[in-house]
Amino acid sequence: MAAQEPPRPPPGAAEPAEPEPGGRYEAVVPHWFYCKVTDTRERWVPFSAQDSERLEEAHGAASVPAGKAQDDVVVPTSGGRYDVHLRARRRVAVYWEEEATEVRRCTWFYKGDKDNKFIPYSESFSEELEEAYMIAVTLGEWKKKLESPNREVIILHNPKLMVHYHPVASSDDWVSTPTEQGRPRTVKRGVENIAVEIPNGEPLQIDHLVFVVHGIGPACDIRFRSIVQCVNDFRNVSLSMLQAHFKKAQEQQQVGRVEFLPVNWHSSLHSTGVDVDLERITLPSINRLRHFINDTILDVFFYNSSTYCQTIVDTVASEMNRLHQLFLQRNPQFKGGVSIAGHSLGSLILFDLLTNQKADPEEDEHCAQVSRTTSSMGGIEEVKEILKKLELPEYCDAFEKEKMDRQALFLCTEKNLKEMGIPLGPRMKILHYISSKRETKDQSSAAPGHSERGAEPGSLSQHGDSSEDVRNCQYRDVGLGQVSANYPQLNYKPSIFFAFGSPIGMFLTVRGVKRIDPNYSLPTCKGFFNIFHPFDPVAYRIEPMIVPELEFEPMLLPHHKGRKRMHLELKEGLTRMSVDLKNNLLGSLRVAWQSFTRAPVPALEAGSTEAEAETEAGTEKQPDTKPEEPPAAVKEETPPINVGRLNGGNRIDYVLQEKPIESFNEYLFALQGHLCYWESEDTVLLVLKEIYQTQGITLDQPLPGSQ
Repeated sequence: MAAQEPPRPPPGAAEPAEPEPGGRYEAVVPHWFYCKVTDTRERWVPFSAQDSERLEEAHGAASVPAGKAQDDVVVPTSGGRYDVHLRARRRVAVYWEEEATEVRRCTWFYKGDKDNKFIPYSESFSEELEEAYMIAVTLGEWKKKLESPNREVIILHNPKLMVHYHPVASSDDWVSTPTEQGRPRTVKRGVENIAVEIPNGEPLQIDHLVFVVHGIGPACDIRFRSIVQCVNDFRNVSLSMLQAHFKKAQEQQQVGRVEFLPVNWHSSLHSTGVDVDLERITLPSINRLRHFINDTILDVFFYNSSTYCQTIVDTVASEMNRLHQLFLQRNPQFKGGVSIAGHSLGSLILFDLLTNQKADPEEDEHCAQVSRTTSSMGGIEEVKEILKKLELPEYCDAFEKEKMDRQALFLCTEKNLKEMGIPLGPRMKILHYISSKRETKDQSSAAPGHSERGAEPGSLSQHGDSSEDVRNCQYRDVGLGQVSANYPQLNYKPSIFFAFGSPIGMFLTVRGVKRIDPNYSLPTCKGFFNIFHPFDPVAYRIEPMIVPELEFEPMLLPHHKGRKRMHLELKEGLTRMSVDLKNNLLGSLRVAWQSFTRAPVPALEAGSTEAEAETEAGTEKQPDTKPEEPPAAVKEETPPINVGRLNGGNRIDYVLQEKPIESFNEYLFALQGHLCYWESEDTVLLVLKEIYQTQGITLDQPLPGSQ
């Protein structure tokens, strides 16, 4: 047989474990790899340099006491998001569900068939290869042949030429020699001899935590990748942006990194059995399209169903609370803040959750101080004014005794008034006043996140004295047009809410919210950024709902390299040039027409003619100076606009700059525009800039056009 032809050198049992002193042999330096399976294809990925060193140290420590069963050693890797169980050689995800993958301590590699990437041998066979190599180097005896467990032959010709032969499956019984078994493959010893990029690793210091909630469907980008893979890309881009724009702060050890963790709700929703019910009623035609709609588009309708909306908000809130608690357990030294980000429908879910949060005790205490000075004093005074309007001033003492302010008055029922000793006639007057005010408020515009049923105390429209109700930070079960659900509470107070490609504005409008009160802010989150691509078909603006009387452009996100994209600068230059040409042409035509239609003048009026000529010359020169100013749509710097308290008085809407190829056809790149945020350096840089601004850390060099 061919597998028996190559003579095998005596393995370690026949040779000493250590070479003779003075030999040229140097032990190979191992590096740890893990197997990544994508589309049924295996790919071996190296751990970062610091993770591999940590694994090697743990491996050495675990193998010291021989002959004794060791407990499984767990080593956190990849920034703490994966644990490696050394005894089982398995890599397990910490924060999300993922199939465990194999881990190897690698020293020897061979080139694969398809993609020419090096594949590590098994640890046991690598030890055999290393032992044969040690003997060959020490004794100077090469041309060694070894047979792998898969009946493959490896020949060590010399230290720089080692080849690997795969057995060829044949239908006959003729046997070929190993050198005739197809094209030989290269064998390499040590990770430093193969073409593989080994990352340095992530900073150990975590400054901020961001939870990222996905939109509709299980896939989050144009390559149909999961939320975990997309957030991995977002995290990798953030690390490169930190190195490029926060270098000074990194050198001073003020900046570590921001951790991004994905939040998955789609699998929980579709594990309720609804897919089976949908499959039962789905038509058999165009099967793939119908399956895509059931698995993706219908998530929007599920969220607008009270039954499944409750499932979704419960899943999102409980998952974020679980991840937060687990993160704190694994990072007890973490002192940073927490922010949240949502893509597409995920941003709407987070917005509805945030509008229904209760303020934390500190905020309640602050609000209580405000309400004690305004509500308990001004509120009771307002009740007295209301009673005077109703010609019932004699009952002011009764309401004051019960400490009844304006808000409490609108929560009163007939039973409450009867218990206070108010007679039937005055009771009817008061109840009629309350109901009429509620109807008025229901018809007026209201801010999101407050109750339709109690529109008067929770309304955030521009009418009356609703600003006092905003400061009271009241919790409401149902927003205007919002699906009736019991919105859970988060265990933390988010610093900033980032919305990517968000339909929040559209949903609020469909729910009946015509405008948002400028005094309104999210109860527990003071920062809100609405980031979108100009061609994103799902994205809508927020600022026009706060300031509907003004027309203004969203903030243009500066390019991460500190300038506008070249095609945008060219477009602005051409726009400016066309305006100049238009004005010059109109000015020339005006002068020509005036000279053509001018009546002949006597010589005595030469003085006045010269004055007219000067005036005409002035009008002719005027177009030359006026076009120096770019049109309003092209101006980068806009006057400050008050967009309310939703983002602490700062701008909310931010638009990305389209790429040059995208500007050729906006319809062609519409879908890509909705899925581009995960790898967008400009988006990531804005997120990092705003997060670190809360810690008093700024960019090395401020970008032009940034706030």
